[in-house]
Amino acid sequence: MGAVLLHDRKTREVWDRLALVTDPELDEPVTELGFVELVNVDDNGGVDIVFRLPTYWCSANFAFLMADDMQRAVSSLSWVSESRLQLRDHMVAEEINRGVSEGKSFGDALRDFASGGSLDEVREKFRRKAFERRQEVMILALREAGHDDQAICQMNLGTYDEVAFGSEQAARQKPRYRELLVEQRLARRPGDQVFVSYEGHPIKRRELASYLQRLRAVRINMEFNSSLCRGLLAARYREPDGDAGQTAVDVAPCGGCGSGCAVRPSGPAEKHSTAVA
Repeated sequence: MGAVLLHDRKTREVWDRLALVTDPELDEPVTELGFVELVNVDDNGGVDIVFRLPTYWCSANFAFLMADDMQRAVSSLSWVSESRLQLRDHMVAEEINRGVSEGKSFGDALRDFASGGSLDEVREKFRRKAFERRQEVMILALREAGHDDQAICQMNLGTYDEVAFGSEQAARQKPRYRELLVEQRLARRPGDQVFVSYEGHPIKRRELASYLQRLRAVRINMEFNSSLCRGLLAARYREPDGDAGQTAVDVAPCGGCGSGCAVRPSGPAEKHSTAVA
C-alpha cells in the first residue's frame, strides 16, 4: 500500500510540474489545454510523458518549446532519474523527441526549421503577450473591486499583495502576474509600482484608457486562438461516433498554434514532411 501511495504522489508531482508549462502563444497550461495525454512513473524514478497538439502541422518552434519546457520542469524534481518525452502525431515529432532527449538546441535538432530568429526571441515575444494579458485581467478586476484609475496606476507591490479578489479568474491571475513582474525585474520590492509597461515605464492615468484598448486586442486574439486550438484538438482526437466514414476534419488554417497550422484529412499513415509551408 505504501508503494502505491508513493507512486501516486510522484505522479501528482509530475502533473503539478507540467501544469507550470504553458503554450507560448496562448499563455495557458498544457495540462488544461489537453495537450498532455499520458504520464507514467516507473519504479526507478523514470517518467514517461506523451503529448499531442491540435494539428499535425502545428508550428515546429512552439512544439519544441513546449517539449523542452516540459522536459526541464519534470527533470527538476529531485527524485526523477530520467524523463522521457514523446510528442506524437506531428510532422517533426521524431526530430523533436530525439533533440529534447539529447539536450540539443532547436537549431541543432531542426535545422530546416530554425531560420528567422532564435527561440529566445520567440520566448520573449510571447512572454510579453502573457504579461499584457495577465495585466489586463488585474486592472479590470481592481476597477470592479472599486479602485479608481489613479489608485491603480499608483499601486505598489505591497498594496497589490494585500488585495483579495472575489472572481476566480482574478485570483488565479494575481500570482501569475506577480511572477512575471518579478521575473522581468519590473517590481520586486514592496514599494515598486505594479502597473507598468513591459519596458518598465509607469502607466499614467490619462494613458490608461488607450493602454487598455491595446491590451484588449491582445486578449481577444489569445482567447480566439485558445478556443480554436481546443476545438481542433477535440476534433482531431474525438471519440468514435459510429460513423467510420467521417475520419477527416476539414478546417481552415487556425493560426492559433503558430504559422501554417491546419487540420487536413488523415489517412492510415500520415507521411513525415520536412518542408515548411
